[in-house]
Amino acid sequence: QVQLVESGGGLVQVGGSLRLSCAASGGTFSSYAVGWFRQAAGKEREFVAAISWSEDIYYAAYVKGRFTISRDNAKNTVAMQMNSLKPEDTAFYYCAASVTNRAIRMGRPDYWGKGTQVTVSS
Repeated sequence: QVQLVESGGGLVQVGGSLRLSCAASGGTFSSYAVGWFRQAAGKEREFVAAISWSEDIYYAAYVKGRFTISRDNAKNTVAMQMNSLKPEDTAFYYCAASVTNRAIRMGRPDYWGKGTQVTVSS
C-alpha cells in the first residue's frame, strides 16, 4: 500500500510559479509511475503530467513548456515545477501512482493522494 501526500499548493498571481511535491511512503517507490492530475471546480479531473520509473515523461498539451515533472527516488518524492501560471491552472492538484505507465495515462492509477489547492489570481 502506497500513501501519497501532496504539498506546495497555494495562491499565486498570473505569471507566477509554484512547486508541488508528492511524498510517498510504503511500497517500492522507484518502481512506480507517478502522475499529477487536476480538477477545477465544476469540471472533470484531467491529466497533467507523468513520470515513469525509468523517467520517461509525459505532459498534457496545455501545460507543456510551462510545467516540469521530476522524481527523486532516494527521497521518495515527485515534484512538479509550475511556471507561467494562468488562471485556468486553478484547480485541486492530485498526485497518483501506479505500477504501470498505462494506468496513469488512462487516469486509473492504483493510488491517489488527497490533493492540494492551486489558485492563480488575475
